[in-house]
Amino acid sequence: MTNPTVFDVVVVGAGIIGASCAHHLAQRGLKVAVLEAKAGAAEGSTGLSFASVRAQWADDLNTELSWRSIRFYRDFQDRYGIDIGYQPNGYLFLVPEANWERQLQAVELQRAHGVPVEVLDVDRAQKITPFDPAGIGGATWGTADGQIDPHGATNAFLTLARGIGAEVFFRAPVDSIDKVGELWHISSGDRSVTARHVVNAAGGWAGEVARLAGLDVPVVHSRRNVYSTAEGALDSYVPMTVDLATGVYMRSEGRRLLFAAAKPAEIDGYNTEVDWPWMEELLALAADRFPWLADLPLDRKACWAGTYENTPDHDGIVGADPRDPQWINACGFSGHGLIQAPEIGRLVAEQVIDGAITSVDLSELSLARFQTGSIENSVSLVF
Repeated sequence: MTNPTVFDVVVVGAGIIGASCAHHLAQRGLKVAVLEAKAGAAEGSTGLSFASVRAQWADDLNTELSWRSIRFYRDFQDRYGIDIGYQPNGYLFLVPEANWERQLQAVELQRAHGVPVEVLDVDRAQKITPFDPAGIGGATWGTADGQIDPHGATNAFLTLARGIGAEVFFRAPVDSIDKVGELWHISSGDRSVTARHVVNAAGGWAGEVARLAGLDVPVVHSRRNVYSTAEGALDSYVPMTVDLATGVYMRSEGRRLLFAAAKPAEIDGYNTEVDWPWMEELLALAADRFPWLADLPLDRKACWAGTYENTPDHDGIVGADPRDPQWINACGFSGHGLIQAPEIGRLVAEQVIDGAITSVDLSELSLARFQTGSIENSVSLVF
């Protein structure tokens, strides 16, 4: 079947970033198509994520993008009548003594952006999540941080986009992309789609999608394992808690505890098989800070693995490709795409319609930083 329609924009990918882009583009009056390789929305990194959102960062840009997005999630039900599962149940960072002064500076930056964050001593922090205080200088507590429903939010964006004319195609992997004059021709099996702009929101596959168009976008998959205790293992709620000394993070899911940490020297590549040997290592690491974790029964059937879409500096790529302004990248968020999706969608629409992003200085996220070799790992508090 051939679709003769010329779309204003084709969005490749129906994770949370692609769905947000589709919504914001359609809302601005553009004719939008979404191509998703999988059978449904949020079946890649989005749906396999830890589902947590936070505005606690140590740099201006990530703080602003995240805080704007969290407020968007907060107001989603009032604005659109759809519950996307936003729960401001808090986000606790346990900070080593050596990093405490730097964390206090980050708090001042966050507060300057309007982010509600509290500084806690060790005793107050232990009342939220019990832990061994050895080496911890203090804690910070984001009261508007928490979690959302990744599938619910992604489908809500797509529902809104469809309601104003966007078309969404599942089981539609892109197999070729060609530029003829001012139009992109995208082939997906027996479907051919023509568009004036392409938004590359393909997550960990963004590099592969870009190569089909002769472009270079440095994004790779990096596995993250999430382990779970048995249902009923917890007697009290554990909000998102991060030990910055070890990188271990955890939160409640019902009466289960989910826990995880990035595995050192994880090999890049798409892999969603659970790493069981790493679970044993992680339990030993986590039990030093959270001794009570060692006593909780585990449920292997409730564990899973997903992937981050990583860039070399662990920050996203957003904006027009330097080689072709009609190709817009929105990918490589390295674990914070779910957090920032609402604002990224808005900015992508601004790029397409206005020809540039001017409401926020996104120069730090330009693809050009990799092409010139002038990259810095500016992202902090990433795990």
